[in-house]
Amino acid sequence: MPERPESLLSDIRIDASRAAELRRIKSIAAAVLATCLVTLVFAKSMESRHPVFGFLAAFAEAAAIGGLADWYAVVALFRRPLGLPIPHTAIIPANQQRIAEKLGEFIERHFLDATPVEVKLRSIDFASFIADWLADEKRSTELARFVVKLLPGALDAAESSGLRSFLAKQILARAQSLDLTPMVSGTLRAFVRQGRHRALLDEILQTVHNAIHEPQVLEAIRIKIRDELPTILRFYRADAFVMKKIAASATAFFEDVRTDQNHPLRGELDRLILSFVDSLDSDPRYANRIHDLKMEILNRPEIATVVQNVWSGVREFVVRNARGETTVLQQQMAGAFMEIGHQLAADADMRTEINQGMVVVLRSFILEQKSGVSTFIADQVKAWDMRQLISLIEVNIGKDLQYIRFNGTIIGGLAGLTLHGIEVALRSL
Repeated sequence: MPERPESLLSDIRIDASRAAELRRIKSIAAAVLATCLVTLVFAKSMESRHPVFGFLAAFAEAAAIGGLADWYAVVALFRRPLGLPIPHTAIIPANQQRIAEKLGEFIERHFLDATPVEVKLRSIDFASFIADWLADEKRSTELARFVVKLLPGALDAAESSGLRSFLAKQILARAQSLDLTPMVSGTLRAFVRQGRHRALLDEILQTVHNAIHEPQVLEAIRIKIRDELPTILRFYRADAFVMKKIAASATAFFEDVRTDQNHPLRGELDRLILSFVDSLDSDPRYANRIHDLKMEILNRPEIATVVQNVWSGVREFVVRNARGETTVLQQQMAGAFMEIGHQLAADADMRTEINQGMVVVLRSFILEQKSGVSTFIADQVKAWDMRQLISLIEVNIGKDLQYIRFNGTIIGGLAGLTLHGIEVALRSL
């Protein structure tokens, strides 16, 4: 996310303030050093008049030396003091390449090692973050909108790259190699075990019962019976009598079967179905017939037309959603994302598995790429403009470095004062 202009202006103002503070501290440090030198000259000139000026001179001299030494040490980190080619100065610029390599090596060894990486990764609850993110309606809606916008391009890419044809061939190959016989026999066994065939039989019986009492059906049956009867019987309208007997007998039979759950016909139906299922499992002829039927269906040109129509319909539906003509797909997708988030939030075991999986994946990725990361860091440091880098360091920590000069001045002065006191004491013995 690009940084806002107010933040940039704030950083510029902070850097300007730090630079001004650094200049002020440098001026004070220089003034302190100059004061020590002036005091040294004055004290040396007055040393013969009173012993106290000797102590003052010793303090000023040692303070000036300490201040100059620490000024040299601070300056030597970044540049050559007074521009002179003094050995072992401008330490940071002179060792830029080595610093870059050691920095990359240090990060690779101590920050990207397997143990600290795994400890850090295990402390992060990736799954809860994902669950909370998806459970938020606004975020899920935005994610769904983003995915829907990408789908037309993905479908175009699938078509132009031949991915659709490849997938269609793969699906067809898998369908052709699929053995339907165990599926058919298993479905029929479950059908019988759950008693669904009995309900189906009841529906068939009821349908036949209703059909027998339809006037058109009765008339068609009567005409068929009349055509088969001898002429003398047709003369006495025996067909009507036979028709009534058949209808009454069939009605009674169907009613008996429908109301009696233990009717022999039901048992015979169970036996026939289970016998057929056993034949499916044991007789290769049935398997061959099912395979031939499957291949005949899959090889029909209508299947390709159906697949093309389905693809075209799906593509049109996706494009309409991407254009905003309808939001059905987006709403369904957003709802699915939210539901996934809620289910994930409620499933502690699933969150644990996701977190463990993330740790394994990210740890492996980091360990595989850590040498590349260290090389990248080293290359970046090597490419830095050292003048800008030194300016940046001085602006941010230069104030603290200047206090080293103050400390050196004070400690040096106290050391000189102590040594001068010892000297005076030894002379008085």
